[in-house]
Amino acid sequence: MNNSNDIVKDSVELLQLVSFKIGSEEFGVDILNVQEINRMITITKVPNSPEFVEGIINLRGRVLPVIDLRVKLGLPKRDYDKDTRIVVVDVEGKTVGFLVDAVSEVLRIPKNITEAPPEIVAGINSKYITAIGKLEDRLLILLDLNKLLVEEEKELIEEMVN
Repeated sequence: MNNSNDIVKDSVELLQLVSFKIGSEEFGVDILNVQEINRMITITKVPNSPEFVEGIINLRGRVLPVIDLRVKLGLPKRDYDKDTRIVVVDVEGKTVGFLVDAVSEVLRIPKNITEAPPEIVAGINSKYITAIGKLEDRLLILLDLNKLLVEEEKELIEEMVN
């Protein structure tokens, strides 16, 4: 027979996230948006592309734009290293690669340990952030992938791959 604790546990909504690092900050995105995570491969530069667009890659026959998330979030560019990853995500039906410093883990966290972000978090405009997850020993910044790119940027990226 279920006791009342089991019922409470079942009613807590869990968020499933892929967490990654950019600089000293840890970010999370909904795992349902993540298609795959790849080690660095050759990125082809595209002339006259926005500064945050690292270039394009050929991923098993598909040409995908790669966005340097550091630059997009207003952080300084950094050289790739053995931990650098391309997180391939779906942004409103478009497949895009986001360059991150390192992928940490897949997390399941209760939604009730998150709260709305303050106006500015770690120097990053809060319009990109859905929530802040308060884990035992750290904070996790939850990004809204759909808000990371404004409409004009989506159109520019679309033109790059077509």
